[in-house]
Amino acid sequence: MRSSNPVFSRRGFSRDNGYASFNAAPQAGAATANPYAQGTATNPYATNPYAQPDAQYGAPQAPARTGAMTIDDVVSRTAITLGTVVLGAVLAWALLPVDEANLGKSYGIAIGAALVAFVLSLVQSFKRKPVPALIVSYAAFEGVFLGVISSAVSTYIGPGVVMQAVLGTMCVFAGVLLAYKMRWIRVTRRFYGFVMAAAVGFMLLMVVNLLFAVFGGGDGLGFRSGGLGILFGVIGIILGACFLALDFKQVEDGIAFGAPREESWLAAFGLTMTLVWIYLEMLRLLSILSGDD
Repeated sequence: MRSSNPVFSRRGFSRDNGYASFNAAPQAGAATANPYAQGTATNPYATNPYAQPDAQYGAPQAPARTGAMTIDDVVSRTAITLGTVVLGAVLAWALLPVDEANLGKSYGIAIGAALVAFVLSLVQSFKRKPVPALIVSYAAFEGVFLGVISSAVSTYIGPGVVMQAVLGTMCVFAGVLLAYKMRWIRVTRRFYGFVMAAAVGFMLLMVVNLLFAVFGGGDGLGFRSGGLGILFGVIGIILGACFLALDFKQVEDGIAFGAPREESWLAAFGLTMTLVWIYLEMLRLLSILSGDD
């Protein structure tokens, strides 16, 4: 089952548009642990290009800007992308049956859709600005893939597994959001570096396991079944939760720094990819647990 998430290779909000993301190198003398720190003595606007001097106190602040990104923009764009994923999944579930007569054809279409979605996500990741058409197209093809895979799991493993995976994904999202809002999770550069390193290591292990499975047969190194499969499923979900925290941080900083409204599409893009990651890992974990019953 596919378990790749290009979310950890995307650029984040661009510095050209006024928002310094975790992916941008800090300027000389700028605070690294606190993205709200207002630069240095020689250049008080180094950290935030949108900051302006306060009329009374002379302290830099992020002004209200026309056309700046708001939380409503992020919510509406995320609703569009996730809605497109769900619509694509529902149509694929209904129109691409996974019975014995059509299983090969449906799987072929699902794999093709997954590859197209992956390519579209990479193209968007290297774009200087978000392209809504690319993001919505990615969501549509990703939905087709998820619909076929979910239908197969429901048919051959258990009809309740898919709903459990959906509910589990929603619970992870709600839990991370609560923890982030309560500041139980503090996203710093050290946190970011740890998550990125763990994600790279996780993906390398999955690639090695896939190569062993392709050339050696069976389940490769066993990372996708049994006890190891359960362990790596839990690790995958935890990584997805960490990426959610990074996404929330990007949204919070983008709004605070007055990022352009179009950047809300980039936030929706990242949140959608992260939720897809969590859902796939949740679905695989529950499938293994159901198969052990």
